[in-house]
Amino acid sequence: MEQKQIHRTSIGGQAIIEGVMMRGVETCGVAVRNPEGEIVTKTEPVPTITKKYRILRLPILRGIVNLVETMRFGYKTLMYSAEIAGVEETEEEPGKFEKWLTRVFGDKLMTVLGVVASVLAVCLALFLFMFLPSFLVKLVGGGLPGAVKSILEGLVKIAVFVLYLYLVSRMKDIQRVFEYHGAEHKTIFCYENGEELTVENVRKFQRFHPRCGTSFLLIVLIISILVSSVVTWDVLWMRVLIKIASLPLVVGISYEIIKYAGRHDNPLTFVLSRPGLWLQRLTTREPDDSQLEVAITSLKLVLTGNPEDDKW
Repeated sequence: MEQKQIHRTSIGGQAIIEGVMMRGVETCGVAVRNPEGEIVTKTEPVPTITKKYRILRLPILRGIVNLVETMRFGYKTLMYSAEIAGVEETEEEPGKFEKWLTRVFGDKLMTVLGVVASVLAVCLALFLFMFLPSFLVKLVGGGLPGAVKSILEGLVKIAVFVLYLYLVSRMKDIQRVFEYHGAEHKTIFCYENGEELTVENVRKFQRFHPRCGTSFLLIVLIISILVSSVVTWDVLWMRVLIKIASLPLVVGISYEIIKYAGRHDNPLTFVLSRPGLWLQRLTTREPDDSQLEVAITSLKLVLTGNPEDDKW
């Protein structure tokens, strides 16, 4: 029996509130189900600085640029989906502080709050994955060799990461987003297998994909363990600063690994992909047919907007 040829695509996506965003080379498609049950869509060009500066397309550099642009555009899309999905606002009378914020920032209040929330999220991530593991290992294993301490530090990082994902996955609202995450993966798999994008076809595919952001973050943690193994343990704050400074390099290397794993099937990519696929059992859930319909709509927007988006 002839084995079916799988078509590798560069299209990726993101689960948002009651919807899915699909991103191709040139076009981004967003589909969100509103409170009336209708699917609201929009397309726009993919915002990337690499079109202007070719040097940023080089390996390592392109991974750093991709992460920054993905985070910025992903946040913008998330806010759009919240607006369309009709996320409930409290009907309570705003307090004095809220009134003061509204008076000072006016229409820009949500943007300001979003920036503050992003900064706090970055600070929390740096604390959990940069400072805390180093502090704990130095506290309890000060006399151990540097290589051993680096391994222990890496294990603490991974444990914190898995625990965080587990706790988040228990939240009811997040579970809904994770269902759309599963719908995104299943839809891309259906397209890569050359089948028509229908709910019936998409439903039968698995929800775990090697190019998922969950897999990327895990690879970042693993690469950071290797990089951190050559960083001094003598002064804690110096170690943390050096690790933060080396983060762009870690991100760039991780991007190349996840990109390679998404394009090839061999024993190496099998090993590289397994841990991330296991973790996707926490960050994805089986979607229902209405969620699959949204994901299919989003992907079709990308393919219609630019048929060349499916090429590496």
